[in-house]
Amino acid sequence: MNSRFVPSADIGPDFLRQAPAAAVVTASYAPDFERCRLLCETLDRHVSGVAHHYILVEHRDVALFRQLENSRRTIVDERDLLPRWLRAFDDPLSLFRRRIWLSPRTMPLRGWHVQQLRRIAIAAHAREDVLIFCDSDVAFLKPFDTNAFWRYGKVRLFCRDEVLSSEGHEEHRIWSRNAGLALGIDASLVSTHDYISTLIAWRRETLTAMCARIEEVHGRNWVEVVGAARKFSECMIYGRYVDDVLDGAGHFHGSEEFCRVHWTGEALSDDEFRRFVAAMAPEQVAIGMQSFIGTDVSRIRRLIGVG
Repeated sequence: MNSRFVPSADIGPDFLRQAPAAAVVTASYAPDFERCRLLCETLDRHVSGVAHHYILVEHRDVALFRQLENSRRTIVDERDLLPRWLRAFDDPLSLFRRRIWLSPRTMPLRGWHVQQLRRIAIAAHAREDVLIFCDSDVAFLKPFDTNAFWRYGKVRLFCRDEVLSSEGHEEHRIWSRNAGLALGIDASLVSTHDYISTLIAWRRETLTAMCARIEEVHGRNWVEVVGAARKFSECMIYGRYVDDVLDGAGHFHGSEEFCRVHWTGEALSDDEFRRFVAAMAPEQVAIGMQSFIGTDVSRIRRLIGVG
């Protein structure tokens, strides 16, 4: 265990008698720094029950993100999470504007692939019992207690039942099939569930067991197995491991999304933004403005009344 990742408190999990220790995990990168700063500010203001916040970044972004570090927030270098043989380079095919991760053991990977690998890998270094995954382009608007992810000794697994049996969702179906291959699940067992969202929770011990399962099935490092296919989703892998391998042990399903996300399209006007916030469901406590849409962070701050 790398002691840099361990909060000062000595955490002793007792899943039967008390709520577990929970950590928020955010994978980010330099272009999202100001969005991540806003996440940190709103998380600290509105969210209770967080023992620690881990922000996972590429090595060259560590110094920038150190500005956000404090006694309850740690910036984690991906070099401390992922195998040394997976290395990042400037991509000449994008005129060096983008990064590409290369190794002799995986397909060429982009940043969004590697962010997923970091989110899985943090389980081997964190000590908290529950890991809550929250994207860096999220902002909390309402009070939220992380105990919402915990019920009678079980962790809430985000799952939308039967979604993949409807029209569309072809990419999700590919991710689900590849998750099954990674986990060694019989190909005849087809899942129709969608496990992808932000502001979701996983059990740390289940995540480490999932990695061990992948390595046992394939006889090699889990990063090699997952990275061998460029179309994968860490949420699909975890969800299928829980439901198809563990038969749901230690988890209960919840389909409500705690964060309302503007996934695609153009940046919202001020009035559209206000209507978007006003239309949040009662259980929703945060909003997400996908960073690639290009909504100016200072405008988001103004519209939600932060700084």
